Amino acid sequence: MTTPVMQALHAKYPQAVMDIVTDARAVPLFSHCPYRRELLLKDKQAGWRGLLPLIKQLRTTRYDLAVDLRTDGLTWLLRARRRLGRGLVRADTGHAVERHFAVIRQRERLADIPPPCVWLSAAERDFARQALQELPGRRWLALGPGARWPPKCWPAVRFGGLVRQLQSRFDACVLLGSEADAAACREVADSLPLPCLDLAGRTGLLQATAVLALAQVFVGNDSGLGHLAAAAGTPTVTVFGPGDPRRYHPWHPLARWVQSPTDRIEDVDLAMVTNEVVTLLDSFQDNPAN
Repeated sequence: MTTPVMQALHAKYPQAVMDIVTDARAVPLFSHCPYRRELLLKDKQAGWRGLLPLIKQLRTTRYDLAVDLRTDGLTWLLRARRRLGRGLVRADTGHAVERHFAVIRQRERLADIPPPCVWLSAAERDFARQALQELPGRRWLALGPGARWPPKCWPAVRFGGLVRQLQSRFDACVLLGSEADAAACREVADSLPLPCLDLAGRTGLLQATAVLALAQVFVGNDSGLGHLAAAAGTPTVTVFGPGDPRRYHPWHPLARWVQSPTDRIEDVDLAMVTNEVVTLLDSFQDNPAN
């Protein structure tokens, strides 16, 4: 959700390069970014003990612009001609992408928010094509039954029920997730009436994104997969239990969501999720440009 800020700054300063401070989990997402210089790791768990070496490393460069999207004050410890941060703007409401973009919008005189981006190489795209070539047809439904926090996981049996409701609309399913999601994905796969490819634990972030780019729709829990699907240009339906979908739904014009009325994800109605997927599919027929 920070990549629209990066894309806007790159469009304004196409000759500039960027150093990116991130955590280890996100490193692959920036590995093919054409205008990045260095990827610098920040270990939140290490506290000041981990922050001091990072500051020392960053201070070896004098930056033209330092942008803080995390409100941790790090940029004020760097050598920079200009600094922009969330502490300088009022952006407490709206989607996270809008709040991030507010940091640069006024000072950099930028109006439109670019779409999110994940940079893929030919290797990741080839992986996805080869992995999915065994599936019939091209109407593929991607599913993400996992999440890092169990209260965000819609029951696996509901995903199976969703596919049974939609089986005439799709040719096959693809299941994605980490190794921690493998058990949930197996449970879903065993209940599906359509051909299925279970890739749980078998892809990195970029390979998963390349697979999602080939899917017609992604349905999943409130997790990173939905944001990767949106960055790949794939319409999404996200199932929310706890959380704020207005702030954290995937940033895509064809992103839809269903939220539990009780914050318990078990209370999300199967029919409501099915209807959202059907609405998306019908919009493709009404507007072939989608």
